[in-house]
Amino acid sequence: MPPLRLSLVSCAIAATVGCVVVQALPALPAWYYLVLAASVSLGIGVRSRRPTLRLTAIVVWFAVWTTCRAMWAMDARLPADDEGRDIVVEGRVVDLPRRIGADASFVFAPVSADAGSTLPGGRLRLTWYRAASPPRACERWRLNVRLRRPRGTVNPGGGDAERTALQRGIVATGYVRDSTRNARLATPVCIDGVRERIASAIDASVGARDARVLKALAVGDTRGLDAADWDVARATGVSHLIAISGFHVGVAAGGGVLFARALYAWLPWLALRLPRQVAQAAAGLAVSGAYGLVAGMSLPTVRTLLMVAIVVLAGLGRRRAGGMSLLAFAVLAVLAVDPLSVLSAGFWLSFAGVGFLMLCVAPRERGWRGWAGELLRAQAAMTIALLPLSLWLFGTASLVGFAANLVAAPLVSFAVVPLTLLGCVVHAVPALADMPFAAAAWLLSWLWRLLEAMAGWPGARIGVADSALPATLLATFGAAWLFMPRGVPLRGYGLLLFLPLAWPPRDDPGGGAFRAWVLDVGQGLAVVVRTRSHTLVYDTGPAYANGGDAGAGIVLPAVAALGAGPVDRLVVSHGDSDHAGGAPSIMRRYPSASLLSGEPGRVGLGARHCSRERSWTWDGVRFRFLSVPVRAGETTKSNDRSCVLVVEGAAGRLLLTGDIGTAAERRMRREDLASALPTVTTMAHHGSRHSSGAPWLDAVRPRIAVASAGWRNRFGHPHPSVVDRHADIGVDVYTTGRSGATRIDFPADAPPAVVREWRRPVERYWRE
Repeated sequence: MPPLRLSLVSCAIAATVGCVVVQALPALPAWYYLVLAASVSLGIGVRSRRPTLRLTAIVVWFAVWTTCRAMWAMDARLPADDEGRDIVVEGRVVDLPRRIGADASFVFAPVSADAGSTLPGGRLRLTWYRAASPPRACERWRLNVRLRRPRGTVNPGGGDAERTALQRGIVATGYVRDSTRNARLATPVCIDGVRERIASAIDASVGARDARVLKALAVGDTRGLDAADWDVARATGVSHLIAISGFHVGVAAGGGVLFARALYAWLPWLALRLPRQVAQAAAGLAVSGAYGLVAGMSLPTVRTLLMVAIVVLAGLGRRRAGGMSLLAFAVLAVLAVDPLSVLSAGFWLSFAGVGFLMLCVAPRERGWRGWAGELLRAQAAMTIALLPLSLWLFGTASLVGFAANLVAAPLVSFAVVPLTLLGCVVHAVPALADMPFAAAAWLLSWLWRLLEAMAGWPGARIGVADSALPATLLATFGAAWLFMPRGVPLRGYGLLLFLPLAWPPRDDPGGGAFRAWVLDVGQGLAVVVRTRSHTLVYDTGPAYANGGDAGAGIVLPAVAALGAGPVDRLVVSHGDSDHAGGAPSIMRRYPSASLLSGEPGRVGLGARHCSRERSWTWDGVRFRFLSVPVRAGETTKSNDRSCVLVVEGAAGRLLLTGDIGTAAERRMRREDLASALPTVTTMAHHGSRHSSGAPWLDAVRPRIAVASAGWRNRFGHPHPSVVDRHADIGVDVYTTGRSGATRIDFPADAPPAVVREWRRPVERYWRE
């Protein structure tokens, strides 16, 4: 084995390891441990000449630096005592505000607060409901806000809002309160304002609907993309093209070089003042830097700009910069400035993708055949190499990404992006900008129709259960081995290393047994029930003000991560948004699933009434709907139309109650509610004080009750009186706002039991 060398590449790997190690900690160490570790490693790094010890010192240095940054970020979060209070702050709007209907969502950077109030130490993510005059980019405002510490839902396969808030410097979330003190103070000029004006110019040129993807390519404005658009992008593996990718920045740099070359051809005397090569390099860097600013400076953009800058500086110094050295320098620069960037998926996809291409793709022959061959090889390498990482980060990956990107990548990079950049340059003159914007939009419209068709192909995407890190690393190594240069033996056997990832061990319930996961969807309800070979979803969580919904963001990732797909039946208890909001996303993914609801007219999507199919059996587990009688002449509330579903296994029973209230509970027959089986129930209407009455509880006699309610929700669910009523009869009460997603097992030979709470115990230091 060759000796370990100290190089930019090995230093970048060591720095990354140091930053990553910290993210596995359940709690951050005390400051004096950091001082001790930094002192010892500094002595070793300065005195020792052994590469191994020096690299170890780099690991420790970056671990200490990451810990310090994490401590500062956690300390900057809103003090717990200020949660739920009104605070008047002054500051400016950051990035591009999002407008959904009458509501506005935006990031706010406060600079001052009223006397007696604590000034938050970072950015705020705010929602302004029914905003009469919504904020725009760059504007300075005085706002009366009510805040809370960052806290999100915690589910299998789902995103981590608290981790994202830490990485992006969000110290509190909240909403704007109606107040006479709310006022726009100034409208200064900033780069985000330029981005918003370009986005408006694109809308004016081609229409808002056709411009939604074009704005994402031009200025990183993804506000127009809905859940269906993102679903198509993920299913076809082109998400990296919708965001501002590094290659787009490279195209911008190439445009700057071509402009400088044309200028020197027109004015050759300029070479007497400044060498053409120097001017070309400077123009490429300037144009790519300007494009990066307008595009929002995402992490792939920053990575590419750093690499372009090093190439330019090396060229000015008459030196050559190797590809891996460039990438390693970019990694070190990013981690030195922001070590918490390892928390973002973009960091891994961006650097891993480029690094893999540099390692595995090398020119083999000249001419157009060689170029075409390397294009195919590069696309195949990216598709296969990033497959394990995509499954690890997102739980799903595209199987048609290779074919989709063969068409989309050249079209977007060499036609759409140049046309879009040309439109951005001349957008101040609408007559000149309309033509390039319209041409780019036409190409994207044609491409998007093709991608939508490909996303609907059978097997377009793959989803696997939560994969262990060893299986992901093994598959990544297999991909690297598969694309090694000619001469490396047994390259095809690299595919065998994908087997542990493709066929993870399964632990499905046996006959007569089942499992249930009450998902953490905030103020709403979503339950996944799994028998040995079938899956049912009961309710789908809410739709969100930003255009997303819990079906796409929580339920579908959970089904994939749990290995529970496909969904065979979807039951939407009734039509309220907090129960039915995610139904379109689930039916779009699983169109063959049957859909039942207590309010099929409100739900739509071809739903049938749940009373028309009263019972069925899967794998020895019986499913049946309980009747909620309606008295003659009585108007039934929407909540009381909820489908009440009973799932009965060999040794336990689950009662799913929707939003029924005490009036509906009184009308239900006692013999339907009573059972000799140990019972688990969801608290009706999230634990409202108008539900779970004493007579109903006396009939059901549950052992475990789960309230699906948001943390610090404004309704006060579950109500203390309801919790007390359950406690008085010995019921164990769980709340998703405190527990996160909750898994309950119903074995065939033992009473049901809660076996896991996703939020407890705390496994990461950023988790509330």
